[in-house]
Amino acid sequence: MHTKKVNPILLFIRKNVKRLERLVFIFKSLLSPRQFIYFSCVLVGISSALAVIVLKTFAHSVYKFAQYLDGFLNLPYSNSAFPIIGILLTALVIQKLLNGSLQKGTAQIMYAVAKKSGIMPRKQMYAQIITSSFTVGMGGSAGLESPITITGAAFGSNFAQNYRLSYKDRTLLLACGVAAGIAAAFNAPIAGVLFAIEVVLTEISITAFIPIMISAATGALVSTIVLNENILLSFKEGEAFDYQNIPYYILLGIISGFICVNYTRTFSKIEHWFARYKSSVYRKAFIGATLLAVLIFFFPSLFGEGYESIKVLANQHPENILDNTILSSYKGNDWVLLLFIGLTMMAKVYATGFTLGAGGNGGNFAPSLFIGSYLGFVLAKFINLIGITKPMSVSNFTLVGMAGILSGLFHAPLTAIFLIAEITGGYNLMVPLMMVSSVSFAISKRFETYSFDIKDLAGKGDVFTNDKDKNILHSLEASQFIQHNFKPVPDSNSLEQLVELIKTTDELVFPVLNDKEQLQGLIDVAEIRPVILSPFKIKYTSIQEVMQPPKEIIFYDEMMETIIEKFENSQTQILPVLKNGKFIGFMSKISILEKYREKLKAMIIE
Repeated sequence: MHTKKVNPILLFIRKNVKRLERLVFIFKSLLSPRQFIYFSCVLVGISSALAVIVLKTFAHSVYKFAQYLDGFLNLPYSNSAFPIIGILLTALVIQKLLNGSLQKGTAQIMYAVAKKSGIMPRKQMYAQIITSSFTVGMGGSAGLESPITITGAAFGSNFAQNYRLSYKDRTLLLACGVAAGIAAAFNAPIAGVLFAIEVVLTEISITAFIPIMISAATGALVSTIVLNENILLSFKEGEAFDYQNIPYYILLGIISGFICVNYTRTFSKIEHWFARYKSSVYRKAFIGATLLAVLIFFFPSLFGEGYESIKVLANQHPENILDNTILSSYKGNDWVLLLFIGLTMMAKVYATGFTLGAGGNGGNFAPSLFIGSYLGFVLAKFINLIGITKPMSVSNFTLVGMAGILSGLFHAPLTAIFLIAEITGGYNLMVPLMMVSSVSFAISKRFETYSFDIKDLAGKGDVFTNDKDKNILHSLEASQFIQHNFKPVPDSNSLEQLVELIKTTDELVFPVLNDKEQLQGLIDVAEIRPVILSPFKIKYTSIQEVMQPPKEIIFYDEMMETIIEKFENSQTQILPVLKNGKFIGFMSKISILEKYREKLKAMIIE
């Protein structure tokens, strides 16, 4: 009999993980519940930061390797091939190692909070790292922040599950992982805290702030110690803010808002086009990656996250953007440079759409910063070139533009303001940041009710939003309120048979059904009391004469918000429920409101 050999490295890791788990359980037994949460958020912060370090280091190394090959092989456009390899490898990993499915986007975190009691699959702790490393590291035009936040959330969720914590604490640690991930990715702890609150948790108690802040600070600290500063998106402090440029900052905010609306709708169309593509997974990956490669051939700065090109624009050397392009000989022409950067900005949504639609893994956080920086540069450079005002700081507009797009796309103005303030190392631009972010947010919100990443799920009621009433209603499962113990009345029955049925039950409303279990009408005992008290009327009145059509009908798959509206419109306490055209029971408004009050009370106490 042959025994299977175990890899000694894996065996060593498993033993030490088990020892660490036992140590944590000991800490849990010694600490108070609140102290254990503080201890846990530190561990989650460290884990999330280490995931960021792995992702960022790999992506940066591949980018540098691609640049090296360009020079070594003397093939200026060779890095167009890298994204094809990366996206195909991502598709291969998803199919062979992840059972053909991988949840992408930060919306999955909100879905877990709203519909899965804060529980995230264990595979999300490593799946996002592997797949996004291949996609973005090999040049896919997307960001690593979405995979980072999902990984952090998965660490927090699974840690809580492993140590048997409540839903409230599980959700809190999930948010801690998200905050630590963003904080580590940008060395911006305040932005990490605000992102977790604005984007992931729509409602939060004051006591939850402390663990989230601890996790964010831990993530930023680990990132600062371990990660090379050149890998992070950071800038020297911007130039002084000139109040005379206020009208142009407002204009930047307005344009940012409309670009966010266009980005949301264009990306959605690209994604739906790929979703309808029923061919082979690998063929779809190859087609999307090839389209991306064509764009990168003409616009090389679309390669990868694009943070290197943002640094080029903000650090007063924008002409270097034209290096390794078909327009490299025009580096001295400002109008050609302006046109090229503008076209690159417009092409970014297609590059990201092709990357993710083809099956690659990444997010839209980095693309929003990319487009924002390019937009700010184009606007300021254009105004300077036409000479309608004294020269403006192109660098400042490049930085502030990032906040405009991030705010409008994710509906997260506070995150946008403080992220740019932190990565620039100062708060000199606070006023324009606030102006551009708020204007962009207001315009985007006017045309798109929900943020880019939760738009589809919010429409189905699958995520929490800023509306507390809707959040509570969406957390209730309509099926649990259906009362199936009804007494049906066949439409062929006589009124005498109905009277005998009334004598044997306490029911006040009876459904009248045909032989196919289809609802014909309702009989309210209170309304027919004068009839059933008269023997003459009982004998000569039919079922059809006493039944009434329902004022409203509830369908099995309807959202709870719609169901409540039907109760309000009908001014009744009980309504019939149909499924596939057949009557399956009643729903009571009182039972729904009682459950609603329980949920609301629990939220207030927490």
